[in-house]
Amino acid sequence: MKKLSKKYAEAVSKIEKNKAYTKEEAIKLAKETSISKFDASVEVAMKLNLDTKKADQQLRGAVVLPNGTGKSKKVLVIAKGDNAKAAVAAGADYVGDTDMLTKIEKENWFDFDVIIATPDMMAQLGKLGKVLGPKGLMPNPKTGTVTTDVKKAIEDVKKGRVEYRTDSYGNVHGLIGKVSFDDQKLIENLNAFVDVILKSKPTTVKGVYVKNISVATTMGPGIKVDINSFDK
Repeated sequence: MKKLSKKYAEAVSKIEKNKAYTKEEAIKLAKETSISKFDASVEVAMKLNLDTKKADQQLRGAVVLPNGTGKSKKVLVIAKGDNAKAAVAAGADYVGDTDMLTKIEKENWFDFDVIIATPDMMAQLGKLGKVLGPKGLMPNPKTGTVTTDVKKAIEDVKKGRVEYRTDSYGNVHGLIGKVSFDDQKLIENLNAFVDVILKSKPTTVKGVYVKNISVATTMGPGIKVDINSFDK
């Protein structure tokens, strides 16, 4: 652990305390301060002026990043008939209906990252809510995972769809790529994520909406980004 602490201290020393960097500087610095030996993820965190006790100020949705996430995701589609056939044709990793739900329930099977379901299957899926909910796997219309257009939903996930959801403090987090991405691709992904959050501003929010934006790599320090470097 001492080695890691030393590396972390070195990384932190490259960052000016309380300085808000332009998004270009922040991405460059995030890559420079990555301390993991593997190809670390790059993430964005936004602190928003939201009262999450109010239903209309709980943000939830998804954004398809222009340059993907650098991670491949296994997709399970719960559908019947033509929708199931469309899912197979679109490249879903697993397709089924009650057979797959039984497999999850009886075998504790979770060899997938995302579930996409058609609306007619949600009543049966709902019975597994206590299992799927805590793992963040429950499909939801707001994130585009409950839909009759399974083809588009699968394509979006495979291209690099990232879900976001406010926590109880009004923060949202999102993956925007890997350290191995070139700077411009990370900036484009960052722009796409921030743009969606800015456009999702609830009409009931008064005053400053975005309090803080920062980027960081897995295990790396956070770097504050100047909010003015984004088009509002």
